[in-house]
Amino acid sequence: MVLQIERERPALTVKDMKGHADPDWCPGCGDFGVLHSLKQAIVELGLYPHEVLTISGIGCSSNLPGYINTYGMHTLHGRALAVASGAQLANPNLKIIVTGGDGDGYGIGGNHLLHAMRRNLDVTYIVMDNQIYGLTTGQVSPTSVKGMKTKSTPTGNVDNPINPIPLAISAGATYVARGYTGQVRHLTDLIKGGMQHRGFALIDCFSPCVTFNRDNTHEFFKQRTRKLEDEGHDPTDFHRAIDRGFEWGEEIPIGLFWKREDLPALDQLEPVLEQGPVATRALGVDADNARKLVAELM
Repeated sequence: MVLQIERERPALTVKDMKGHADPDWCPGCGDFGVLHSLKQAIVELGLYPHEVLTISGIGCSSNLPGYINTYGMHTLHGRALAVASGAQLANPNLKIIVTGGDGDGYGIGGNHLLHAMRRNLDVTYIVMDNQIYGLTTGQVSPTSVKGMKTKSTPTGNVDNPINPIPLAISAGATYVARGYTGQVRHLTDLIKGGMQHRGFALIDCFSPCVTFNRDNTHEFFKQRTRKLEDEGHDPTDFHRAIDRGFEWGEEIPIGLFWKREDLPALDQLEPVLEQGPVATRALGVDADNARKLVAELM
């Protein structure tokens, strides 16, 4: 009789999640808060680096995969969700985190975002929303408010901004939240909730750009943000979630707006995955399928 001893997995710390590179963000950048909250969420969920894949596009915030100790991919501008789709369907056992900015996700990558949400792809997408293009030194972005003066709109922005919360809810995302980097514990809980959720989780995060956005500053958000959880919001109320998402002014809600758990994720509906993750299967085509393929083509 052979005794099998189950060894307890040693607990990791936030320090264990440090990447090989050090962040090169400006001092005071909100992205530091996102990085810390993501590390903390992974540790609190008891995940190991090899169980997580972090994928990004291009931009200041999209450098994040290099700053965290997980599998990582720094991809093309606006294409992080396209890469994440392939990775998640190839190996649904991996916890997929996508990180990027408002320009990368809501502008260049807007088409990928819409279809990833409607398909309910099982990923957690953290958008560091600073209402500006920071890496290219301060142009108007998809979430810049109307009238905002930037390098590309010196007389004021004439476009209406995208509102990611109602957009995500109506497009089919099944976990929709908003955080603020000045509320790190709250943001950590939102990220944990998104990672535990089965389906597409969008976490729009106010992450002030201290260099190029002098309007939407830390002080701006400190004075205005109010937690939905403190106000008794019901995240299963579709219409109320939409209404709260449109609120913007002297009070701006943050927290979990919408959550739906009765819709299967894309990988749960894909027949090819009934035999398990494609990434862990033996390479090649078995003899029976090879004969069927040849017969079909003859």
